[in-house]
Amino acid sequence: MRNLKLIIQREYLARVRNKTFIIMTFLSPLILVGMFALIAYLSMLNSSEQRIIGLYDETEMFASEFKDQEQVQYLDLSGKSFKEAKQMVNEQDYYGLIYIPKNINRDLQGVQFFGKESPGLGTIQAIEKTIADRLTREELIERGIDVNQLNEAKTEVRIEIQNFSGERTSKMSNYIKMFFGGAAGYLLMMFIIIYGNMVMRSVIEEKTNRIIEIIVSSVKPIQLMMGKVLGTSLAGITQFTIWVLLAGVLAMTSFYVLGIDIFTVQKSQLETVEQIAQPEIAQLVMDVLNLPILKLIIFFLIYFIGGYFLYSSIYAAIGAAVDSETDTQQFMFPVILPLMLGIYVGFFSVIENPHGTVSTIFSMVPLTSPIVMLMRIPFGVPWWELAISVALLIITNFIVIWIAAKIYRVGILMYGKKASYKELFKWLKY
Repeated sequence: MRNLKLIIQREYLARVRNKTFIIMTFLSPLILVGMFALIAYLSMLNSSEQRIIGLYDETEMFASEFKDQEQVQYLDLSGKSFKEAKQMVNEQDYYGLIYIPKNINRDLQGVQFFGKESPGLGTIQAIEKTIADRLTREELIERGIDVNQLNEAKTEVRIEIQNFSGERTSKMSNYIKMFFGGAAGYLLMMFIIIYGNMVMRSVIEEKTNRIIEIIVSSVKPIQLMMGKVLGTSLAGITQFTIWVLLAGVLAMTSFYVLGIDIFTVQKSQLETVEQIAQPEIAQLVMDVLNLPILKLIIFFLIYFIGGYFLYSSIYAAIGAAVDSETDTQQFMFPVILPLMLGIYVGFFSVIENPHGTVSTIFSMVPLTSPIVMLMRIPFGVPWWELAISVALLIITNFIVIWIAAKIYRVGILMYGKKASYKELFKWLKY
């Protein structure tokens, strides 16, 4: 036990004192927050850009339909000739010119948009909808249908969703659960890949430097492997904690300096939404508060520990089986595949049917359960399923650690020979 403690301490200090580790610990949050701040700032500039669009309407029907908006102003140029209108839009550097011919039909054939650059998809869709709505009203009037009565007859239906115990929810509830579950699963996957690779590189480095020959003379291989896994995981947790704290401080500081209000993007729109859909907003807040946050945090830690130990042991065995990082490529795909499969199942099966057969099976399989089960938890998972999933993960950990220790014990002293899967299988018999 004393040797294991010394190895953990050595691995931890070797990581946190490394110059690259220190630089990336403090530089990564700066890069990440800077990128998001730049995107937010550019989005704010883009949304505040005022666009002027000219309108040349030969039918004289649509000038009143195009209403000025916060970012778009429509200018009726129908009184000029079409050539003069195009010249004016081009010289004044307007966003574009809408041309509506006199013989326009219901398919909007003949409508054209002239501009120096291709307009955005949202702009084109808004123009098409405006013209189509007016043509629809004209068609209804020609058929003798009272448009006002038709509008008055329209009814909105809002379904109230609740379970049999009387707990209410909303249509947005699944998206909220998807966000929290998906974020937890994706975060765990990234942590496993980043710090699992760190364990593998550490083993390869000591093996190539022949330091391992001296270490194994006084330490059991399984102690050395477990010490590397534990020491690297503690270094990773330290780095991740610093990232979270620095990113939070830097994000709030940068948004304040740039004048970006992340809480109220469009104050006028927010007030309108609150007036129209106050119950929905209140229900949305309740959906967030009703999420099993404590349960999600507890099982995130459980699956993080289980999943990290499982994959780190595999990474350590791969590191012991090869002589250089280039040789690891043949072994990496089978390791990454379950993680990718877990993300795929999570985003395509769990979201659609969190309690279906596919979602349930993959939340039990130890190689994918750390990701898939975390995505299922916000949707509500019975305790017996959680117990089975955790039990299978723990059992698989012991099996994988035993197998990895067997490979590690032989592999760390093997040089100059590329290991194959057949060779690894032989090592298990030693």
